[in-house]
Amino acid sequence: MKEKIKTIFLALSVTLFAVSLICYPKQSFEASISGLNMWWKVVFPSLLPFFIVSELLIHFGVVNLIGVLLEPLMRPLFKVPGVGGFVWAMGMASGYPAGAKLTARLRQEKQISAIEAERLVSFTNSSNPLFIFGAVSVGFFHNPQIGVVLALSHYIGNICVGLLMRFHGKTNPSSTHYDYKQKVSIRKAFRVLHQTRLRNEQAIGKMLGDAVRSSIQTLLMIGGFIILFSVLNKLLYMIHITDQISNIFQYILSIFALPKELSIPFISGLFEITLGSQMTSQTDSANLLQKTIITSFILAFSGFSVQAQVASILAETDIRFQPFFIARIFHGIFAAVFTYVFWKPFYEDFQSHQEHSNIIPVFLTKHSPEWLSNYWQFLIEYGPMITLLSLAFYVLLLALDLRKEMTP
Repeated sequence: MKEKIKTIFLALSVTLFAVSLICYPKQSFEASISGLNMWWKVVFPSLLPFFIVSELLIHFGVVNLIGVLLEPLMRPLFKVPGVGGFVWAMGMASGYPAGAKLTARLRQEKQISAIEAERLVSFTNSSNPLFIFGAVSVGFFHNPQIGVVLALSHYIGNICVGLLMRFHGKTNPSSTHYDYKQKVSIRKAFRVLHQTRLRNEQAIGKMLGDAVRSSIQTLLMIGGFIILFSVLNKLLYMIHITDQISNIFQYILSIFALPKELSIPFISGLFEITLGSQMTSQTDSANLLQKTIITSFILAFSGFSVQAQVASILAETDIRFQPFFIARIFHGIFAAVFTYVFWKPFYEDFQSHQEHSNIIPVFLTKHSPEWLSNYWQFLIEYGPMITLLSLAFYVLLLALDLRKEMTP
């Protein structure tokens, strides 16, 4: 009976989506173009280098070397192998869903167990600094200093999620037994690096081609989800479902003394973080702190669009999606609370200090994230060109592979 209800629900949902596309073709097209612009201007060119380099680092054994060196840190804190430190760093630098892709890759190579992978993926998917400072703080709020509060809340909140998820699956055995008294051995790390490279007999050209092909395939999938959820978010608004859901969220926001006008931006952010963050920044009836708290939750929750991307990547392995989803809720709560805690010392006190003193620490200057803002503008201007050239190279690789298969 449960499966029949699920079947009917899914069929009705898809039918409603199709009918809405027919009824609102102009709005659907505009939303699709908006999602496409975000993908080919920013997401594709910013993530592609990280994905390719990550694949090569795994092939050459550098990840195994890092794993040996970081084992004494990652294992006691998060109960994951040392290679999780590499996934964590790359996830923070490149943004979601890089953490999920690398976690799935390590699981496929059996370097981590399924439970360790579920712990790892829960705190290695985060927004990258480029998006927090370039798009949100400068692009939407026109206030670079807000980026400091958002970034601190986001990344510290993610660490708290990792510490919390270490208790996930306590009864399941780890992939390897770890001696906590064991010391770091640089010699062992380089021996593991060398052995990993020797096991990989692929030519460098073949390795590079596979890395490019795998990375672009993942990014094409990400682009599809971004466009799909941009359209879905718009259609939900057009058929007034968003308005109905907002009535429920108004009561929830009122509990935390947040204005009801933030309910619709909040719901939009639950589906797609870019639109939700932009709508939140444009809400006139809320003060800056309230808007920053909601934006912080949206960034941490990461939206159903990103979660669908992660679910698609994890589906290729035995890693369950449910722990990741629960972790996103906790991350949103942690990030929102930390935003409230950090607001006075890192925004109000800084603004007051800036007004009364010309001597400002370098790492807290107003222009400290300026290079991120400049990089964001560079991607907006040249991102489409990078994307088109990369896709052309990808088509060339596929054509060469097809030619080899057809050659007798």
